[in-house]
Amino acid sequence: MTDTPASFAPLARTGVSPWWRAAAITLAVLLATLIAGAASMFEQFKAQIAHQQHQLAQQPQIRTLAVLLDTTQSPALLVTHDPASGALQLQRLNGVKEGREDSMQLWALRQGQAPLSLGVLTSKAGTLTLPAQADALQGVAQLAISVEDKGGVPGERGPRLPYLFQGAVVHKAI
Repeated sequence: MTDTPASFAPLARTGVSPWWRAAAITLAVLLATLIAGAASMFEQFKAQIAHQQHQLAQQPQIRTLAVLLDTTQSPALLVTHDPASGALQLQRLNGVKEGREDSMQLWALRQGQAPLSLGVLTSKAGTLTLPAQADALQGVAQLAISVEDKGGVPGERGPRLPYLFQGAVVHKAI
C-alpha cells in the first residue's frame, strides 16, 4: 500500500461553526425582544393619548363670560357658561349676601327686549351653579342681578327692584 497524499489530507468542513450558530440565535432573540418592546411602548403611547383626549373632553369649555360690577364698578360676580354641561357657574367676588327674606335673581338683558330670568341664586355659597342652555344666552348683551322677595319673581314679570350688579357678556368666537 502506498500512501497517497490524498489520504492524509484533512477533511473539509461542511457545517457552520457553533460560534456563528450561537451568535445568530442570540441576535434573533435580541431582535425579537426589541420588536416586542417597541410594540408595547407604541400601545402604551396610544393608551396615553386616548386618556389625555378623554381628560381634555371632560374639561369645561367656557364659551360665555361676564363680570358683574356693583355700583362702585368693583367686580361682584363672575359668571361663566360651559355649553357641554348646560350650566352657568356663578362665583361671588365680594361679600354681599342677600337678606333672610330676599333672593338674588339673575337676568339676561337683550337689546330692545324684556329681561329674561335665568334663575334664582338659592345658595349663599361662594360658588354656585344654575342650569342654562346655550340658546338662553344667544344675543344677550348683559347679565344683571336684582334682589327680589324670597324665591324670586316670575321671569315674565321682570325685576321688582333696580339691578344690584350688572355687566357685559363676552361670547367667545367658535
